[in-house]
Amino acid sequence: MYGSLDISVSGMIAQRVRHETAAANIAGKDAYLDSSGVNPYRARRALFAVGDPSAKTVAGRQLGVHVAEIQIDQNAVRWKYDPSNPHAEKSGPRMGHILVPDINDVVEKTNSMEAQRAYEANIVAAEATKSMMAQALRLLA
Repeated sequence: MYGSLDISVSGMIAQRVRHETAAANIAGKDAYLDSSGVNPYRARRALFAVGDPSAKTVAGRQLGVHVAEIQIDQNAVRWKYDPSNPHAEKSGPRMGHILVPDINDVVEKTNSMEAQRAYEANIVAAEATKSMMAQALRLLA
């Protein structure tokens, strides 16, 4: 029974990270400068893997899901024509263009909503497990 709770909790943690990643992408969609100059924000993706390495038992480490890594998409940039921008290219074939993040609001909001729904589904599963455990304890008493 506790394995079911561990699975739901690991799913909630993973989906929370996925939601935070989508929120960070939305927040950084207009950021093209950092402390070193023009360096656009790159979209992040939470990659999941089977198992829960933080579980205390061997069996527990084989159940659930965890975030294996937060991958940065180095190709998630595009050239935008903005000749009035002081950081725009001054010469060459890209004159008047600036490198900006290539982040699609619709995709990120969809990812966020999917993560929220999956998080809620894990809450429902955890509540059902708790209810079954309570029923089992009542039968024993």
